[in-house]
Amino acid sequence: MHNTVVSLQNATIQNENKVVLTNINFNVNTGDFVFLIGKTGAGKSSLLEVLYGDLPLSAGKGSIVGYDLEKLKDRNIPSLRRKLGVVFQDFKLLPDRTVFENLAFVLKATGWSDKQKIQTRVNEVLDMVKVGSDFHKFPFELSGGEQQRVAIARALLNHPELIIADEPTGNLDPETSQEIMSLFKELHKGGISIIMATHDYNMIVKFPGKIFQCSEGKLQEVIAKK
Repeated sequence: MHNTVVSLQNATIQNENKVVLTNINFNVNTGDFVFLIGKTGAGKSSLLEVLYGDLPLSAGKGSIVGYDLEKLKDRNIPSLRRKLGVVFQDFKLLPDRTVFENLAFVLKATGWSDKQKIQTRVNEVLDMVKVGSDFHKFPFELSGGEQQRVAIARALLNHPELIIADEPTGNLDPETSQEIMSLFKELHKGGISIIMATHDYNMIVKFPGKIFQCSEGKLQEVIAKK
């Protein structure tokens, strides 16, 4: 039995009063690995921003991990984001805090208060992404690939049902990109649904999933050639 994690029906997405995508029908089920492809400016990021509550849904129906996107209020966004992990191209780590402090900060901000539990969970996710030994370093002391691993660890903190990744390999060299993709694949095997915007077609070939293309204001599923 597949549960729907994301559903958009006849949805319209606007960014700064400009219609970016119209008439979108898009479903993601538990266990899906979905790639969003399309040129820069085609609407991939705007679509993801609607899903994690940064942009309102302009028209149509939408839901994500049980939240109704039409009725989403600002006060609901923190609890929505607890059920999601979001990974960005530019890592978005706090530069003046160590790796450990970056992650502990997120847990405290999402309602964790027990120091021991915070420490245990931070160590767990850092081990999952294989940067456990770097917990005392600052982001600038890490390579881009290591910083992205920390960002993925941060996304995993609250046991998300879904990870949304916006060009997570955009700033990384091909070899590191490959490692990061393998890490996403492992997380996916562990039962997390993933939506990833990317323009790296090599990744899509190597890591099969469902593919949706943003183009000329539309979102369409692309059936990969065998």
